[in-house]
Order: sequence, then structure tokens, then C-alpha cells
Amino acid sequence: MVGEVRVLVTGGAGFIGSHVAERLAEEGHEVVVYDNFSTGSMENIRHLLSMSNVKVVKGDVLDLDALMRAVDGCDAISHHAAQLEIGSAIRDPAADARVNIEGTINVLEAAVRRGVGKVVYASSAGVYGEALRLPQDEEHPKRPSWPYGVSKYAGELYCLQYSQFYGVKTCALRYGIVYGEREWFGRVLTMFIKRAVLENKPPVIFGDGRQTRDFIYVKDAVELHNLLLEGDHDGFEAYNAGSGVATTIRDLADLVIELSGNDLEPVYEDPPEGGCSLITGRWRIPKELRNLQLDITKAVKKTGWKPETSLREGVRREIEWIRNNRERWNVRERV
Repeated sequence: MVGEVRVLVTGGAGFIGSHVAERLAEEGHEVVVYDNFSTGSMENIRHLLSMSNVKVVKGDVLDLDALMRAVDGCDAISHHAAQLEIGSAIRDPAADARVNIEGTINVLEAAVRRGVGKVVYASSAGVYGEALRLPQDEEHPKRPSWPYGVSKYAGELYCLQYSQFYGVKTCALRYGIVYGEREWFGRVLTMFIKRAVLENKPPVIFGDGRQTRDFIYVKDAVELHNLLLEGDHDGFEAYNAGSGVATTIRDLADLVIELSGNDLEPVYEDPPEGGCSLITGRWRIPKELRNLQLDITKAVKKTGWKPETSLREGVRREIEWIRNNRERWNVRERV
């Protein structure tokens, strides 16, 4: 795509989606935020409402007719609407599949019927499951550990099918652990920040703390997203969107404590998989991954992109944001 375009952002009031919408609007594109506000928040996009090139539509990706009305006149779709919670997917895989699979089919169908040429799909590194080799490149076997990863990978396969049958250009971004301002409460970094920064309590680490994750700051992830949205390719492509760096959970806890300014030491606990923490009441996810580290060579070579924000700086920004928005995490925990 060349020049200013019109983009529908499903899930545009959510964490990553709101940053996508913000960046596109700042670059002069017309943006249609499409969200059912079940987990997305108007607070995430309130600062965009005064912009003449931003339109907000309340709608659900399971409503194909509403989707087609919203996408009319758009050049591209950024599909971030999803069921995000691993625990919810385990407890009710059918509901997870309805949103993540049927919803994605509807987005692709709306693109075909309304002549939209490109769809960027927010997938997940969860499609890989436990690492058979590190770092994990895009050709790594897909053996998801949870129904959430299954539904996200199914969405990728439908993107491939619609590219083959209908000529829609599609690409999937396999996000690592995206963090930053507006992150929803419930993932490991948010739990560490809430305890250490807001409550002056030690972070609680499940297991030995040597498990690793690939954290990517949200604005770096969005930069890659927009390069792929604005770039050109044929058919379907998948890209890892991570930092390429493996960080242990113990190192993450130590960093949060240091940036909190409080005198704390992490607490270790080893509840059984599927059991609850006796300290926090937190449910431990079954089949928790031991390691996640993404190979980002393909994205770097294709776009020239590279993540610019260090974990220290990104976590500092998230801590600063939540200190000014404490009420945003006064919600039920998500798993």
C-alpha cells in the first residue's frame, strides 16, 4: 500500500490494537476501530476520539454483517480481536474457537466480499508449544500446548486458505510476550509490577525461576506490524514478532524490584499445574512452557526492522504508566 489508506482495526480498543490504531492515525491514515468492548476499554482510545481520521464502531467479529458494514471502503484490516486468556481457552475451548477461529473467518470473508486487499492477523508464539530448538524460527514445528495456541494457528491456516483461494494478501504476526502501557492485568509482568510497585509485596515466582520468555515492547511490535501492513507481498507470510532475547522469570522479577525502588526479594512457590498459589490465590497454567525465544531474522531481513527498546526501559515505562493509572488494574485477574 502506498500513501494514506483506510484501515479497520478489530480489537482496536484492546492493548495492542489500541497502539496499532494510535500509530496509524498519527501517520495520517484513516482508522476504523472495531471492538465489542468486552475486554477492550474506551480508556485505551479516548485520546483518539478528537482525531478527525479516527472512527469508532462497537461491533463483534462474530457478526459478519456488522463487520462488512464497518470494513466498507477500507484498504486493509488489522485483525487483533481475539479471546486472549489461556485459562479461559482451557476451560471452554469451544468459546475460544468461536472467537478466534470463526471470528477470523468472518474477518477474511468480509475482506473478500468488500474487496479489501490485505489482512494482517495477530497470531501468537503460542502456536509453537514447547521449544524443540532455540531460538524458534517460523519453520519450528507447530505443537500448541493449549487450546489458545490451536485456535490461533487455525486462524493462520485460514489466512493461508483465503490467500490461495481468493487472492487476499495475508500475513500473521506471531507475537512473543508483548508488554507496555495499557497491558491488561493478569500476565506475569503485570503481576510482578502490581505486587512490587503498587503493593510493596515480593513477586511470587512459580517453579525455579529459570524458565525463559521473549518479551517485546508494544511500540516495537507495532512498528513491525505497520511495516508489514504498509509493505507488499504475495500470498500468506508468517513472521515472529519478539525481541530475540530470552529472559528468565527470576531476572524479570529482579528488574521489577529494582525499578520499584522497594527493598524486596522474590518468593518462590511450586503449586502443581492446574493448582492454586497459597500466597496469591493464582491459578497455575497446565503445561507451562519452559522456554520461549523467537528467531526474528525473517522480519529483520524483510523489513529492516529491529526492536529498539530494552527490557529495562520498556518495563520502566510500564511502571510509570501504571503508577498514573492504578485504577486500570482494579479488575478481575485473567489467566
